[in-house]
Amino acid sequence: MNRNLVFEKFILLYVPWIISLIFASYPTFSYFIAWLGSFFIFFMTLTGQIVPLPDDRSFADQIMRPVILVQIIFAGYMCCTSIFYYMSLLGYSNFEHIPFFLPDTAKLQLAAKCQRYYCLGHAAMISGILLVMRYPNEPKYKVQPEKLSKLLYYATIFLFPLAIVFLKLPGLSQFANQFGSLSFMASALGLAFAIPQKKVTYIVVCFIFYALNFYAAMASGFKEPIILSVMILGLFLYPVYKKIVLLVFVPVLLVLFLVLPTYVSVIRQNSWIGGEDPDAVTSEALDAAISQGANADESTWAFLVGRLSEIDMFTSYVESTPKKINYYHFELVKQSFMVLLPRIFWPSKPVTEQMVMQRVYDAGVVSPYSNVSAKPAYIVDSYLSWGGWGVFVFLFIYGVVAQSISQKAELLFGGYTLGTALVFSGLFQIFWRGLSFEFILNSVVWGYVSMLILARILRRMHIVEPA
Repeated sequence: MNRNLVFEKFILLYVPWIISLIFASYPTFSYFIAWLGSFFIFFMTLTGQIVPLPDDRSFADQIMRPVILVQIIFAGYMCCTSIFYYMSLLGYSNFEHIPFFLPDTAKLQLAAKCQRYYCLGHAAMISGILLVMRYPNEPKYKVQPEKLSKLLYYATIFLFPLAIVFLKLPGLSQFANQFGSLSFMASALGLAFAIPQKKVTYIVVCFIFYALNFYAAMASGFKEPIILSVMILGLFLYPVYKKIVLLVFVPVLLVLFLVLPTYVSVIRQNSWIGGEDPDAVTSEALDAAISQGANADESTWAFLVGRLSEIDMFTSYVESTPKKINYYHFELVKQSFMVLLPRIFWPSKPVTEQMVMQRVYDAGVVSPYSNVSAKPAYIVDSYLSWGGWGVFVFLFIYGVVAQSISQKAELLFGGYTLGTALVFSGLFQIFWRGLSFEFILNSVVWGYVSMLILARILRRMHIVEPA
């Protein structure tokens, strides 16, 4: 009886998608049912209506677990950001309707179809997470609480230069990304531990390395690292300083969404294309973002419509596959396994970027002669493989793998703080966004290897000890 009850609760996650599918001939109604369906899924899962949330920690103290953070960032970005694009299709600009605007029915149909896939993918991903979610884990290892601050302090110091070393080694740059992310998480988590304990040395050192990572994010020319840098520090501080985080970090994030379109645009034009000095470009971009004035509304709306969401590109893939290009079936999976071997062992290995971009060119998303990287998102590759069934199966696997690795990390590193908050969030940040099959499989496999090696090192150092 209980199994049937659980099964019926899981079916509830798919009700919005089913209703939106029934009303597919009414694109706007279908779109909004699918779009609101993701908020329904958030409510049902984050309140424990489908499967109760783990009771070993408070909600604020387990935010970094996949059922909360991975779902909010990955599904939130994937499913909820398309509203501005759809509003533009309905004739809105800067939230005001354009008089006598005639919507393109074909574009409305395509956008609604993609939103239905988003809703299906969200339901499938969270189904995978909830199906294997088992907390608390039977303790296998433990970490003495008094060792945590010191460990985070030394991890902050050593991981940053280690990432630089890997960056200089031919064929091992993927490990540089992993340890760079781990360094950032260690510095942010170290600050969250040191500030309440008022350990001045720890605070200063962790802040210096956090600032270095933040500067690297500012100079990258991408919005996501900057936003994540601020958001993650706020999430780590939230359990102790709830009111301060809400009063400070939430407004800061809103301001970032307003100024980053201009800032990133200047960075890319002058640093990527113009080849100017990064420090000078960063300063120039900041000045432009702060003084954008009258153009703020236009640049922000253009960002919300065209670059915040990836639904515009998704519609191009749905329009071309399988109508013009057949489904790829297992081809993308095969290519993903091809790129697993590091280039240091296979110098002639195909360039991953070129492999991925080929299907972008084939679908006509961008021109082969343009200087643009428009790699398909994970859900797009899922669709390109088998259509709707691909979205369901691969997003379900996505949830299962993310949750299983998080639980394994907590088992290996003595619990949530080191396991999920540091190691899982540091080595497997790719789950927050979800890139193309080739990039995500490569990152997850080698991240898992790094996690096992790190666990063994910490056991040898008697930081992590048998329970």
